[in-house]
Amino acid sequence: MSALVVQGLSVTVQGMLLVDGVSFEVAAGECVAIVGESGAGKTITASALLGLTPDSARVTADVLSIDGVDARAFSESEWRDLRGNRVGLVSQDALVSLDPLRRVGSEVAEPLAIHTRLSRRERRERAIDLLESVSMTDAARRAGQYPHELSGGLRQRALIASALAGEPAVLVADEPTTALDATVQARVLALLRSIADAGTAVVFISHDIAAVRRVADRVLVMRAGRVIEQGTAADVLSAPQHEYTRELITATTHAPRADRFGLGDAVLTGVDVSKAFAGAPVVDGASFTLLQGQTLGIVGESGSGKTTLARMIVGVDRPDSGELRWSGGPGAHRVQLVHQNPLGAFDPRWTVGRSLREALEAGGVPRAARAARVAALMAEVGLDPVLARRRPAALSGGQRQRAAIARALAADPDVLVLDEPVSALDPSVREKVLQLLGRLQRGRELTMIFISHDLDVVAAVSDDVLVMQDGVVVEQGPVAAVFAAPQHPFTQELLAAGR
Repeated sequence: MSALVVQGLSVTVQGMLLVDGVSFEVAAGECVAIVGESGAGKTITASALLGLTPDSARVTADVLSIDGVDARAFSESEWRDLRGNRVGLVSQDALVSLDPLRRVGSEVAEPLAIHTRLSRRERRERAIDLLESVSMTDAARRAGQYPHELSGGLRQRALIASALAGEPAVLVADEPTTALDATVQARVLALLRSIADAGTAVVFISHDIAAVRRVADRVLVMRAGRVIEQGTAADVLSAPQHEYTRELITATTHAPRADRFGLGDAVLTGVDVSKAFAGAPVVDGASFTLLQGQTLGIVGESGSGKTTLARMIVGVDRPDSGELRWSGGPGAHRVQLVHQNPLGAFDPRWTVGRSLREALEAGGVPRAARAARVAALMAEVGLDPVLARRRPAALSGGQRQRAAIARALAADPDVLVLDEPVSALDPSVREKVLQLLGRLQRGRELTMIFISHDLDVVAAVSDDVLVMQDGVVVEQGPVAAVFAAPQHPFTQELLAAGR
């Protein structure tokens, strides 16, 4: 008997049909992946499996059986009893999902307080056991820490441990590895696979086809709320039948960047750059050269120092020692940063147009010229200028990222630093943003620094690459050479994990 049976599931929100007649089953010990672009209906489908759809949603199904329980007519109190007990959830953003004011051990133990009669001491001991079961090192000490004290990979493991505390028959993992670096992602995927192998039915939602290949037994492809193709992972991913599925898979495959000639002189030279926080070195003696017109990729695990190095390059932080030498001296180049999370980077109260006008004002553009410049910037990044009237939350992920790029371009930079700019985007949207960046680089003669955990993307967009580990640049050189024949053991591990 399947642990999860869904037949004819439909979800309507404010008159919009977001999920339309979806049917699938997941057996105990099986992992079924749901893939598709933003707006395909993946997450709202997952929400329906947990009773977490919006209050305005109308959810109907011919069958909705979770661990043998008919959940079609559940009240909220009945869903609360089911969640964490028969079905668990692992969300995308562990830092947001975990309570920042509560220690990790207490977070993991919460489902035990709700669904068991264990004493406080027994719950604490069980929480440590659960953290150990998800391969968290030094679990007893980690249980006493707060989420912000853990790396991204450890936070995600804590979230998985919390989801498993009630021993659910079904585990829903919604984009659980999106923002993780390659080696950390590989470990979390291996953990999810081991959870399925141990007998849990796993629903794995992701836009990362490579991750789906590693973990899924079967795949459902969704588009506009409907399942357009499904089958074994081997069949769907190696011989897709639907044109949309073929496009989705093609969009995740990037050809290595061709060798480029005619790169200019050095724009920036880093000489033994170091930075420490609270006495702990974060960047340790980093040296590199950035050439005019070049894209320099920076890769490494969470905590390797990538973002701190980027913050020093854009001037947000200052090096404790060493030097960043700009050609022409400090201030000779205009540098702008594009953040990983554009929703968090924009003021949610302002329209996109107001944010762009603010950037233009800071750049000295006269008030009378700003409206026309906003429209021109929107058009340059492939957005309808009408969207400037909207607030960031009213845009899709891809639209927000384009708007963030437009805001960075408002200052007319010659160096653009992009920190994980496409990590949260679906494959086809990601491909369009990467193509946009290529066009902008050629058209504006931009020099770029591109930080990413996606090695395929780095190979596709970069000329040279820095590999960082624990704040140290352990390997660097032309991206084709480094990725084809890595010399450092960490680079070899990173590349092996990304394949």
